[in-house]
Amino acid sequence: MSSATIAQPSAIQVKGLYKSYGAGPVLHNLDLDVGWGERLVLFGGNGSGKTTLVKTLATLARPDAGQVQIAGWDCRRQGAMLRRSIGVVGHQPLLYEELTGYENLRFYGRMYRVPQLDERIQLLAEMVGVAQQLQARVRTLSHGMQKRLSLARALLHDPPVLLLDEPEAGLDQKALERLDDVLASKEGHPRAVLMTTHNVERGLALADRVAILARGRIAYQAEAKGLDVAAFRQTYNSYLGAAQ
Repeated sequence: MSSATIAQPSAIQVKGLYKSYGAGPVLHNLDLDVGWGERLVLFGGNGSGKTTLVKTLATLARPDAGQVQIAGWDCRRQGAMLRRSIGVVGHQPLLYEELTGYENLRFYGRMYRVPQLDERIQLLAEMVGVAQQLQARVRTLSHGMQKRLSLARALLHDPPVLLLDEPEAGLDQKALERLDDVLASKEGHPRAVLMTTHNVERGLALADRVAILARGRIAYQAEAKGLDVAAFRQTYNSYLGAAQ
């Protein structure tokens, strides 16, 4: 980790975030804090702004107002350094379809100047279960295999912060178990994870803390430990109804 990372009490700090597309705001005066080593799972209905939030944190969308800091880096003034501190898995795999899996990982690894790159690629390919597909072109891979490869890409430079937007979509049960193992692994440092999902059971199982996004802001937060699945589902559904 960098000195900026170490000096910060929180991995992700968001204050007064606004983001609009067209007529109305998607994110409205949103505040959020994720600590080092913490796994925050964010729930929200379709159109609630989950993907917009992840894109804004990843500097793929520019906020209209508010402050966003990740690992101590400001999203507006220090975007390049911020991007080196994060790994992102979204709805798009961010892979070059005409290249092989290995060529994709090698490209990203060289961009991040990953040491012992071939060993790192092999380690992550085995971790996420794509070692046998590394020499296949990405366009020939199933959606699930592309998602696994995308996860390996996000982890390649061992980022201290992971941003995962519904990473379980398209994964089979075996791959989901591997995802659980990956999120549990800290690789020597207290990695922070922000993950969005619709799956209440899986989200509660993975989370240290849960939050619900409704009407463009964090409407509910709680520690995951001890939460009853049925009771939380009822709470979640009440916010879904309020947002419609």
